Amino acid sequence: MIRCIAIDDEPLALRQISQYVKNIPEFELVASCPSASAARKVMEEKDVDVLFVDINMPDMNGMDFVKSLENPPMIVFTTAYSDYAVEGFKVDAVDYLLKPFGMEDFKRAASKVVRLYQMVHSPKEEPALLPSDDTIFFKTDYKIVRVEMGKIVYVEGMSEYLKIHVEGVESPYVVLLSMKKLEDTLPSEKFRRIHKSYIINLSKIVEVSKNRVLLSTGESLPIGDTYRDAFNEYLESKFLGR
Repeated sequence: MIRCIAIDDEPLALRQISQYVKNIPEFELVASCPSASAARKVMEEKDVDVLFVDINMPDMNGMDFVKSLENPPMIVFTTAYSDYAVEGFKVDAVDYLLKPFGMEDFKRAASKVVRLYQMVHSPKEEPALLPSDDTIFFKTDYKIVRVEMGKIVYVEGMSEYLKIHVEGVESPYVVLLSMKKLEDTLPSEKFRRIHKSYIINLSKIVEVSKNRVLLSTGESLPIGDTYRDAFNEYLESKFLGR
């Protein structure tokens, strides 16, 4: 079952979305939450696969809430405002439902969620990596794709799978693979883990400030406490002058 949380500060909308979730056979409603803070508390205690989240809410808007999650589940935004659509897809939302929407619209979004969930969870084993020179192969979406290592911008850990963000590719490749296995496979002189959820291509660094790394594609990623000293040692080794 795909575990879902519905989040909306409007009681009628929350009841409607919760009922829609219950009408999808593959879905299990874990909680109906009137605020982002209530949802966060539930997520601290229970595993969640997808959030159906409103954007305009009084305590914290849904977009900011999603951005604050270290390892967000799948996201479907439900809102009366179309202004956030582009920003929604920038945070890799599975879909964006514009209110008022009916059951048919919800089913279409649910189908996308189910397909992504099945793609990630269907394989029984991690796919084999076949590195050769500067090329690596990933199994994703029931096919094998060839990726030049130099074009990997960063790798993002997402629960049981990874998102491989590749230069020139619109959407990241989603693969069932452990962070540790990929970290051990990528050449350490070119890639470095800076956070439990991120491996970066060192050649894509634009600047480092405070506790974040800015990459050439504009993404700003956090540096985790566990990895800070090793990363700083790498930076020290590259300093020219003082």
